Amino acid sequence: MVSYRNVIDPEQADYYAVGAASELKNGERMIVEIDGEPLAVFNIAGTFYAIADVCSHDDGPVAEGDLQNEFEVECPRHGARFDVRNGKVLSFPAIVDIPSYPVKVEDGQIKVGLPPAAPPAS
Repeated sequence: MVSYRNVIDPEQADYYAVGAASELKNGERMIVEIDGEPLAVFNIAGTFYAIADVCSHDDGPVAEGDLQNEFEVECPRHGARFDVRNGKVLSFPAIVDIPSYPVKVEDGQIKVGLPPAAPPAS
């Protein structure tokens, strides 16, 4: 699934609850799966961000890497860095952005927006 925050209309997205906002403390992350897609949700200074947990360099998990310069996650396998706010690639060896997703908090729950499900074929 390749879907970027700036492509997904937050008003049209299907939102999925992934956990309580109160349980994801500042500077922490949670790794979740929605419809078979691994995602990572970060809390940075009280704002929540979601990216795909797949490095575009070698398809390895990126979210287990260290956070640097507040908004950069470094892939633990080969050191590619991505901006958790928008999935933009920041360093080699990756050259392709990773998906990012809109996030909102409703009723104390963190909700991640994915593209709307396609209607069933008739």
